Amino acid sequence: MDELTDPKLTDTKRRILDRLKRADTLTAPEVAADFELTDTAVRQHLEALEQVGLVERTSAPPRGRGRPPVRWKLTAIANELFPDRHADLTVELINAIREAVGDEGLDRVVANRASRQLSNYRKVLPDPERSSVKVRVRRLAELRSAEGYLAEAVSEGRDMLLLEHHCPICEAAATCQGLCRTELELFQEVLGDDVTVERTQHVLAGDLRCAYRISPRRSGAAVGAATAGAGASAGEAHSFSVASSA
Repeated sequence: MDELTDPKLTDTKRRILDRLKRADTLTAPEVAADFELTDTAVRQHLEALEQVGLVERTSAPPRGRGRPPVRWKLTAIANELFPDRHADLTVELINAIREAVGDEGLDRVVANRASRQLSNYRKVLPDPERSSVKVRVRRLAELRSAEGYLAEAVSEGRDMLLLEHHCPICEAAATCQGLCRTELELFQEVLGDDVTVERTQHVLAGDLRCAYRISPRRSGAAVGAATAGAGASAGEAHSFSVASSA
């Protein structure tokens, strides 16, 4: 986010954020005492941090007469400034599952996840029998963007392209490529039997994004086939099935 790389996030502001992270809430005088700054200087820093959404005010319970002191705390956005090992933990868990139950057991776990995804997607995406391909792909792009994939739907002749400019599970997918295989099958399932889905770009193959071409199914094509290429230049296609991965 822009706020986190803003040059106005000076060393003092960073120290204030670190101090607030270690406390539930603090008043400006309490922070000032910790850093040997004036109350006024600290309030200016806090107000600047408030403007970019990193801290917020909260009122303390009143004590005696007068207005209760303003207390400050971090916002949820500010948590992104601190180390996050979710990706590392996911990779560690995948490796632990593989060691405990083997590749076949890991495949069953991935297939179970894909089954849950399919159920959830079908609840929110248009029925393929009652909607156009363009509407389906656009709604899928919106859903994927909400999940962090920065997706967009683009028309290209009779085809639609689903472009995902970010992969929030890249580290996990590199460790367990079954996640990518079942993802392709997931798209095929939710977009319907009247289209084919082909991966034409793949981050794990060195491309800048993952891209999928959704084409009207040609007469005589096998229903349920989902093709995946390692990249547009690879010219390779594979069919994957969530059920068979179990």
